[in-house]
Amino acid sequence: MLEIEYSLDVLKADGICMMTSYGGKYLGDPSFQPIMAELHRRKAVVFTHPVRANCCRNLVPDVGDNTIELATDTARTIASLLVSGTVTRFPEIRFIFSHGGGTLPSLTGRIVAQVSASAEVKQRLPNGPIAELRKMFYDTANASNPWALAPLLKLVSTSQILYGSDFPFRSPEENLKGLREIGFSASELLAIDRENALRLLPRLKA
Repeated sequence: MLEIEYSLDVLKADGICMMTSYGGKYLGDPSFQPIMAELHRRKAVVFTHPVRANCCRNLVPDVGDNTIELATDTARTIASLLVSGTVTRFPEIRFIFSHGGGTLPSLTGRIVAQVSASAEVKQRLPNGPIAELRKMFYDTANASNPWALAPLLKLVSTSQILYGSDFPFRSPEENLKGLREIGFSASELLAIDRENALRLLPRLKA
C-alpha cells in the first residue's frame, strides 16, 4: 500500500506495474484483494508483465521458457482475475496486459465454457467473461504479427490495443513493420501507436 501511495502521490507515476504471479499466486488471489481495492479507489492504470512460473520451467528440450511460458502466465493471471470476480468487484482498475494478452485470446472459448459450467463463477461475472475481457487493454510487444493479433482482434477492437516494442528483445522498427503488414488502416495505426495510450494517460497530451 505504501508503495502505491508513494509511486502515485509523491513520484506522480502514471500507473503501476505488477507481475502476473508472485510465489505461485496469481492476481485474482484473495491475498491481493486489499491492493486491488486501493487500485480501484484510485482508478489506477495497472500494467502487467509475465514471469516464468516455478511450476513450468525447462519442460521441453530446446524450447525456452520465454517461448511459451511467459505468454501462458499472462493467460493464467487474466483467468484468475476473471473467475475470482476481481474484475467485477474492482471495475475501475484499467489493466494492460503485455504480449497481446499472451495465449489468452486462443483460450477464450475454454474460459467461456468453464464459466458457463459453474453457477458460482457465473455469479461473480454477471456480464460474462467476454464483456470483462473487452474492457482490458493489450499491448503489441512481441505480438505484432498475424498469429498473435488475429485472435486478439476477434476479441477486442483496436481501441483496446496499445503499441509495445518489447525492446531490447524486439526493435521498435520490427514491431512497426509487423503492424503495418497486418493491414491496419492509418487511423487504426495512429490509435494503436498513440491515441489509445492518451485515453489512459491524458496528461501526456500536453
